[in-house]
Amino acid sequence: MRETVKNVALSSDGSAVCIVDQTLLPGELRYVELRDREGMYEAIKALRVRGAPAIGIFAAYCVYVLARGYTAEEFFPRLDADCDYLISCRPTAVNLSRQVERMRALAHAMDGCRAAEITQALGREAKAIHEEDIAMCRAISEAGLSLLHPGDTVLTHCNAGPLATSEYGTGLGPLLLAAERGVDIKAYVDETRPLLQGARLTAWELQNAGVDCTLICDNMAALAMKQGRIQAVLAGCDRMAANGDAANKIGTSGAAIIAAHYGVPVYILLPSSTIDLACPTGADIPIEERDGEEIRSLWYEKPMAPAGVKCWDPAFDVTDHSLITAVVTEKGVVYPPYDVNLRQLFG
Repeated sequence: MRETVKNVALSSDGSAVCIVDQTLLPGELRYVELRDREGMYEAIKALRVRGAPAIGIFAAYCVYVLARGYTAEEFFPRLDADCDYLISCRPTAVNLSRQVERMRALAHAMDGCRAAEITQALGREAKAIHEEDIAMCRAISEAGLSLLHPGDTVLTHCNAGPLATSEYGTGLGPLLLAAERGVDIKAYVDETRPLLQGARLTAWELQNAGVDCTLICDNMAALAMKQGRIQAVLAGCDRMAANGDAANKIGTSGAAIIAAHYGVPVYILLPSSTIDLACPTGADIPIEERDGEEIRSLWYEKPMAPAGVKCWDPAFDVTDHSLITAVVTEKGVVYPPYDVNLRQLFG
């Protein structure tokens, strides 16, 4: 039986957002409470909370917790300033801006109501966002599992399990559901450089769930596919453009290119909240660039690169829609042409 970890939740009195500090995993499972906007911003920026759906849920709860501290006179100016501040934290994952804007729109639609009434409505909306994601993840997991067969081994990249969402996850959901049902599906887990979300988080979640998993370095995936060890690639997504181009953790595109060469299907699993129909192609998705210290020294006892060497550290890449076999959503499996079928289903 897999261990249930609530990675995002409200405190019992509603005064704080509680998260699992994912920077400490797998060595330590620690919950932290956040009450001020600087701490909330830092939690997203430092990847204490991460994964596009989880960031969206977290940000919605943040808007509610912050709104509890506004007076009637300052309510909307502070709300707008805090919403803009949170959105500015990470540009690639669309769930962050989408859920914050959903909260903001609700508040402004109630302009003229008492501040307490608006705040209560924001609390209900944040919980609705969370509950919707739970339902979406379950549906995505069911649809994804339908594409796999007993005895399959899949490749995972980054972390798209419950830690990145609400429950079950997206990219890992079919594996967790299979384990619950006693279906034999194994996984090769890319360590996912440079932040090691695969090694630290995915391997931890799959082990806890009883999934047979093997950790590999990212550059070992090609050999594994050549030897026929992998029957499918499962990945989550931080933003999907209208044509099906998918922005996800750096290295996803490389895995998809290798999979295309060896005839291995690539499945991108995501909730509809991650599909950005206003974004025409992957070229229009902003790519976050992070501090090069993540490459030079983050996971080492001492720096493993020459002092002063220049680093380029993009957090995401874009997998071209032509490399994606199918897109798995809460409404089912979507096949090409994505520019037509995604809009028909979600437009």
